Amino acid sequence: MMRRRDFITMLGGAAATWPLAARAQQPALPVVGHLSGRSQHDSLQLLPAFRQGLKEVGFVEGRNVAIEYRWGENQSDRLPALAADLVRQRVTVIAANDGPSAQAAKAATATIPIVFETASDPVEVGLVGSLNRPGSNLTGVTTLAAELGPKRLELLHEMVPAATIIALLMNPTFPNADILSRDLQAAARTLGVQLHFLYATTERDFDTVFTTLVQLRVGALAIAPATSFTSRSEQLAGLTLHHAVPTIFQYRAFAAAGGLMSYGSNITDAYRLVGVYTGRVLKGEKPADLPVQQTTKAELIINLKTAKGLGLSVPPALLARADEVIE
Repeated sequence: MMRRRDFITMLGGAAATWPLAARAQQPALPVVGHLSGRSQHDSLQLLPAFRQGLKEVGFVEGRNVAIEYRWGENQSDRLPALAADLVRQRVTVIAANDGPSAQAAKAATATIPIVFETASDPVEVGLVGSLNRPGSNLTGVTTLAAELGPKRLELLHEMVPAATIIALLMNPTFPNADILSRDLQAAARTLGVQLHFLYATTERDFDTVFTTLVQLRVGALAIAPATSFTSRSEQLAGLTLHHAVPTIFQYRAFAAAGGLMSYGSNITDAYRLVGVYTGRVLKGEKPADLPVQQTTKAELIINLKTAKGLGLSVPPALLARADEVIE
């Protein structure tokens, strides 16, 4: 006959194993592979938006979804290996949060779903067959970028009407670089200004670019969209302040860091939409059936403090059209 003390001891030992058994029976969390050409530091303000998008569809990191982060650290040549690593890990879906990451993910897998954010036309660069019916394992969000180039030039000319020589800083590897060059050259002729094209592929080229600006006696600068520039918004803003050149760029971060103006899509909201689509894919929807979303609103941000520092008087009509004025 079993003694009461022995029975209680046995019962206690069994109870101690129950949590382990229960944990062993819990299904593994789905894993999102987050791939970005930026550095983690450059994405600190964007990641909360991505997680918010996931949350809107019912997914919370650490609770019912896991996220594996891979950062290119502003070196696009690292992205193919990082994408291949996520494929080896058999993640459930890859969230590729810039154009180069989307291309690397597409080259790495034709089966794992991919949700991208890109400033390029995803059809023109070969990510999807069409916007309405992507027809593959990719879908995502495209932001207004190159198509806003002429408008950015127009706004810059309105802010600095005395500038007859304007420079455009471009990354020549940007997928729509040739189209952007053509459109901006036409816009410059319409405005009656001379446009110089300057090129930078990495931050190592920045010093040469700004030295050239001085030599050309440039009166204003427009910075074209490129991931390599977006991730260096603060650095570029600092350089434009140091060289006292009125400049317009695409994203708010540039104006917030001291740049004169920004005009473009809200990239934070684009990240949120990527999170939403990622969550919908986790729930079983197929990328081929999810139309590529296009952001349609562009925001004008003016840094009034910088304008005053540059000795510029902001036209009242321009100030009235601004979505945000930083003072």
